[in-house]
Amino acid sequence: MADTTNNGPVLAADGTPLKKSLSRALRRQKLRALGLVAPLLIFVLVTFVVPIGDMLLRSIKNDIVVDTLPETVSQLSAWDHEGTELPNDTVWTSFYIDMWFAAERKQHTRLGTRLNYEMTGVSSLFRKTGRRVDRFDTDIYADQFIALDESWSQPQSWAAMLDDGPAAQELALTARSWERWKEFNVEEGDKVLEEDIPDFLYTALYHDLTNGAEVASMSPRLSAASAAAPDFETVNLPEQFADADEDWLDIEVWRTLQLYSPRITPGYFANAADLQLTPDGIEARPENQQIYATLFKRTLFMSLVIMGSCILLGYPVAWLLANLPARTANLLMILVLLPFWTSLLVRTSAWKVMLQQQGVINDVLVWLGLVADDARLTMINNQFGTIVAMTHILLPFMILPMYSVMQTIPQTYLRAAKSLGATNWTAFWRVYFPQSVPGIGAGSILVFILSIGYYITPEIVGGNTGTFISNRIAYHISSSLNWGLAAALGTILLAVVLVLYYAYDKIVGIDNVKLG
Repeated sequence: MADTTNNGPVLAADGTPLKKSLSRALRRQKLRALGLVAPLLIFVLVTFVVPIGDMLLRSIKNDIVVDTLPETVSQLSAWDHEGTELPNDTVWTSFYIDMWFAAERKQHTRLGTRLNYEMTGVSSLFRKTGRRVDRFDTDIYADQFIALDESWSQPQSWAAMLDDGPAAQELALTARSWERWKEFNVEEGDKVLEEDIPDFLYTALYHDLTNGAEVASMSPRLSAASAAAPDFETVNLPEQFADADEDWLDIEVWRTLQLYSPRITPGYFANAADLQLTPDGIEARPENQQIYATLFKRTLFMSLVIMGSCILLGYPVAWLLANLPARTANLLMILVLLPFWTSLLVRTSAWKVMLQQQGVINDVLVWLGLVADDARLTMINNQFGTIVAMTHILLPFMILPMYSVMQTIPQTYLRAAKSLGATNWTAFWRVYFPQSVPGIGAGSILVFILSIGYYITPEIVGGNTGTFISNRIAYHISSSLNWGLAAALGTILLAVVLVLYYAYDKIVGIDNVKLG
């Protein structure tokens, strides 16, 4: 480092100010450290943070209704769901236009599946209507408009009227439908000016002209259409939809559609909590439909029982591992780790074979005379089978943390306690056991967290009474495809685990948990 004058800055060997040189060196060091941990951070972000964020979003997201039926949702918002009247003609016309686009894009089946989660039978309702909507008798409007003026059949005249002219403001529904028709042709790779005008555009035009559109002064053609439209032969859209499926005349269908039209819905969380979203607010479900609270309670109870079983069975094994001679302890450790070398599915299936009524355990009990042959024990497809199989599977996760802690406890502590007059039990309970508690805590957290999210073993050996909430989540993800409800159940399960973790930290102290 070079000398400087009394008033000048301290310089490094290369002539730069020392403070600046040190800052640059520290910045390089931090960037180097960040580069080393960046792969792990990216991995955690992609595989953990992003999926959890997506799960939280799916549990409240409900875009499919408004994206598929934009006109219907807009008009249906003003409908009085408490009344006994079906929606007005504007809603039916909007619904017809939306259903035409949904059927062409094959989106009506997805929408039906979504709403079928809330009202049984809606899925088939949308499928039937999607097959019929392009055969509605609305071509009668096209015939009457074309009879007035042949130019109504030419796409160029529609483009001139709705793309640049003032008529678009008065013919609002027609203009919006025209824009959607153009977007649809772009998606299909077609040119809108070369396609025939679809019937729904004539239907929208008739609706606008008969509902106060002031277009008489805009062009002779519009003036003639506006004057003639009130005398047109009409099509009853409710009857057209009823011909496809009479359930469209059920007011509950429209209440469900209105109820689940917002983009954000609490409906998934309501269902996950054995509640239901109704037009009057959130209400409790009938008792015969309340299953999720029972599953959550069962999951927590059985996870605690499995954790307790692992503690009772694992503590003596961990103590032997920590206190036996090294050669014997190593052999015992191999036996503890041996299950990891076997497939989880194989171990679970083995318990299914052993616990069934004609299985090995029942055969041995009958042979010993402890159980009558006609009164064999039912140990499978229930909670007992799940607890036994999962205790066996998760036992190593309890033994290893306890062993790592016990290995650090000096044996001289026990000898000192005995030399001061303590019995074997007193020396163990007052000296050894308190020092092993951090290992018990670490193993308990590990086993409890693993068991609360298990679903393969309960699915195989649990039957109807031994399955967990995770089995229901897996069902909604892979079978019913109700990802929103699965996300809500997963979010509630995550919240329960975090609350229990917080309570554990307050009662025991997470700082007291050790792995060695």
